[in-house]
Amino acid sequence: MLGIWEFYSMLATHFQKKLLEAGCDEAGRGCYAGPVFAAAVILPKNFYHPLLNDSKQVTEKNRNLLRPIIEANALAWAVARVEAEEIDRINILKASFLAMHKAIDALAQKPGLLLIDGNRFSPYFGISHHCIIKGDGKFASIAAASILAKTHRDSYMESLDSEFPVYKWMKNKGYGTKDHRDAIAIHGLCEHHRKSYRILPAD
Repeated sequence: MLGIWEFYSMLATHFQKKLLEAGCDEAGRGCYAGPVFAAAVILPKNFYHPLLNDSKQVTEKNRNLLRPIIEANALAWAVARVEAEEIDRINILKASFLAMHKAIDALAQKPGLLLIDGNRFSPYFGISHHCIIKGDGKFASIAAASILAKTHRDSYMESLDSEFPVYKWMKNKGYGTKDHRDAIAIHGLCEHHRKSYRILPAD
């Protein structure tokens, strides 16, 4: 049976060897409130960290530990977001792709191939892509992107908590937990909620 460190070390360092690769992932698609965040990360070929994995499989403490390590060691990285208002206007899938495009736009180096977590993507002009289902648990660059997208989004939602404390975003980060739903039932929606999600019950 594989130990925990051996499991994490099974992340592939690359999809192919010829082109410079950027892993891309998003965070916050299912949230009731706040932006969707995306990250694009180009890692060195020899990058390894025993804790690196899909952000959903890593504790909050270890995600926060990994964030500065990834940022310091990546050849290039960028994080971008699309706000709730835009999500409502174009839908969450398109907003997720837009956030990824914005992150790719901001990379200091231009990759030759994009590794996208999931099964769909809106092509980025001039760069080919490969969609990988559950890629954040298979490739180090996508896992790194998932960590950055998640930690940057969590930090952003925590920064909003002092302005909207009733929703307890410091704790739930905008997800539809019971305390968040209860607060919405009492106080209604605010400017950061995604109105297109039909969070409030129908009259």
